[in-house]
Amino acid sequence: MHTVGELLRQWRHRRRLSQLDLAIAADVSARHVSLVETGKSNPSAAMVLRLADQLDVPLRDRNTLLLAAGFAPRYAERPLDDTALSAARNAVERVLRAHEPYPALAFDRRWDIIMTNRAVDPFLAEVDPELLRPPVNLLRLGLDPRGLARLVVNHADVRAVFRARVRRQLAAAPDPGLAALYEDLLAPAAGDAPADSDVMIHMIVRHAGRELRLFSTITTFGTPQDITLDEVAIESYYPADPQTAAHFEG
Repeated sequence: MHTVGELLRQWRHRRRLSQLDLAIAADVSARHVSLVETGKSNPSAAMVLRLADQLDVPLRDRNTLLLAAGFAPRYAERPLDDTALSAARNAVERVLRAHEPYPALAFDRRWDIIMTNRAVDPFLAEVDPELLRPPVNLLRLGLDPRGLARLVVNHADVRAVFRARVRRQLAAAPDPGLAALYEDLLAPAAGDAPADSDVMIHMIVRHAGRELRLFSTITTFGTPQDITLDEVAIESYYPADPQTAAHFEG
């Protein structure tokens, strides 16, 4: 088991910061950072969280740091339907509903879908029911030939976008489950190339006899204090041309 100092050093290296960089950001001495990392100084819980904040450590991993330092976890992890998270769940539902008639969905750190709006339903109707057994994974849904992959015209581009996003996610916060999913679905293969676009990558979907061109944005909670909320993302899809807009608005 790693000590808190070893874990903090790993996060510092991951963020490509020197001890001096971290010390300045956290308003402590570089010597103190060095002593913590080498185990010659036992940091308080407040200091652990102070350094973790400057290193942008996810809440789940901040609990790991606290445990390694001998303290109780600080952040709870409740299901989104927990009473304590009702306001947050309502906010997610409102965002999804407000985005109609365009598709939008919410998913967690491993890309398991938490919630969708009604505009997603027509696309799911064309998916193999086996892929819709909970938990429904957005990566599998988008890349499996039994899922949406057979509807996506520019599948290679979309796969490249997924790969880049998951690689950035793993670089920011390693996760064994997500890493296994990456190896299963997204590991580079012969002939793979980066997606090519002057502005942004559109997902081109063949649906209802039309080719729909969509782009997406990601929304997350700001300043969450619960692990579930820290890991929720909402992906909202927008029409990239008038024909696609007319399809959804008609």
